[in-house]
Amino acid sequence: MDRTYKGGSKKSNFCWAIILFLGSLGFLLVGTSSYLGRNLISLFPSQEIVFFPQGIVMSFYGIAGLFISSYLWCTISWNVGSGYDRFDIKDGIVCIFRWGFPGKNRRVFLRFLIKDIQSVRIEVKEGIYARRVLYMDIRGQGAIPLTRTDGILLRGKWNKKLLNWAYFCVYQLKYFKK
Repeated sequence: MDRTYKGGSKKSNFCWAIILFLGSLGFLLVGTSSYLGRNLISLFPSQEIVFFPQGIVMSFYGIAGLFISSYLWCTISWNVGSGYDRFDIKDGIVCIFRWGFPGKNRRVFLRFLIKDIQSVRIEVKEGIYARRVLYMDIRGQGAIPLTRTDGILLRGKWNKKLLNWAYFCVYQLKYFKK
């Protein structure tokens, strides 16, 4: 059973990065035009926006938005979170691989035996920010999340994922526990 993950290069990340970049650029231009006293953007006359305090606040929002936008663009270009889960039934080995941010731990690679899997559990938090996370408890390594922790899955997709895991656990893993 193999499963691949897209990571940072999702359509929603592209959309948010573009929207955030353009919006923050607009805020920064309005703040700069109020400081200079000239219209850099024709939609907002600079005489209507006083530099202190409105122009300063708009410049601050523009700079903060550019930082967040650059973070999103880095996440997209480095493809953070992409990788795969591979469950090799013949050899009894599980491999989990993910790309992270550049640095010492850019590559996250976990490899262990299927017989070291102690349990598969679900953590459900209901409410405004409801989330469902599927964990695999490994002997000596603790719990490893198998689904995205910020992912919001529809009930149909979530139920299908759980059925696949139940099938895998019941019909495949029982032979390795002997």
